[in-house]
Amino acid sequence: MRRCFELALKGLGLTQTNPLVGCVIVHGDTIIGEGYHHEFGGPHAEVIAIRSVADHSLLPESTLYVNLEPCVHYGKTPPCSTLVLQKGIRKVVISNKDPFPSVNGRGVAQLQQAGVEVRTGVLVEEGYRLNRRFFGYHLRKRPYVILKWARTIDGFIDLVRGPDDPIGTNWITDDVSRTLVHKWRAEETGVMVGTNTIIADNPMLNIRRWGGNNPVRITADRYGRLPGHVHILDGTQETIVFTGVTGKYCGRTRCIRVDPSYQIGDFLEELYSEKILSILVEGGAGLLHSFLDSGIWDEARVFTGKLKFSQGIPAPRMEAKPDEIYHFRDTVLDIFRNHAHAFH
Repeated sequence: MRRCFELALKGLGLTQTNPLVGCVIVHGDTIIGEGYHHEFGGPHAEVIAIRSVADHSLLPESTLYVNLEPCVHYGKTPPCSTLVLQKGIRKVVISNKDPFPSVNGRGVAQLQQAGVEVRTGVLVEEGYRLNRRFFGYHLRKRPYVILKWARTIDGFIDLVRGPDDPIGTNWITDDVSRTLVHKWRAEETGVMVGTNTIIADNPMLNIRRWGGNNPVRITADRYGRLPGHVHILDGTQETIVFTGVTGKYCGRTRCIRVDPSYQIGDFLEELYSEKILSILVEGGAGLLHSFLDSGIWDEARVFTGKLKFSQGIPAPRMEAKPDEIYHFRDTVLDIFRNHAHAFH
């Protein structure tokens, strides 16, 4: 099953609203086939694994391991459960059942009704962790929320900007950390920043330091404050702007009309309807505090650099101890998880 997890992770950032799935086929003590879901709309892991088996006469005597329940419905591809039955596979081992309404236990039921021996719940917590975005999206009806910020060693997220200060980021972290953030962007469906951050920093919010798919850029510009020259409106990638001003944005920028009463939960509800599976929230301080105060977040990734500002905008403070700590060249990374939203 852990090999299934390893394979599934290769699809991170490429499967859109689909889950990360790996599949391994074992005959006796030998792996005879394996595969993973490469991209949205492409063949599922079970299909690729079965195709990779050189001698299909071995399949009836083999065990198929897969980290998520085989699908039982026709979507962009035929149902995997039907293929398993057609190939005569008699034993299937599963980590997690699929919460997607068109599956949700039906795949297991179909296999069992056909006489297949099915075992579920293997390394179930690790399976939840692997597909935390997918489970969060379907069970909570909102994107999986990852908060990210960098703070100086004396606790500031930025300097206080004046109207005549130059536009651009006051970097706190080292080059390795910045590249890691681009990797993170490639792993999530969307990246969100506040209007003040766009005006002050003018970020591109792309993955120029990494490979893969650019995320959908997201911001809330309720009153139409964004100038037309900012990178987020340059049309180079999909962009969503929550705004109360219509007719200002065009091209690859989609406007979702909101009113001043909108709260974090309302924005996430809209993003859920836009099929945004996960978002990386990169600031600024006001937007981060809004998520933290609402309690609607799943992970927080906090960089601490060696730089000192002495004064400036205070960074959000986490009361809990970090779940993980990593050390880079000149930076410490703390990972916090919101255990109130853990899957059980």
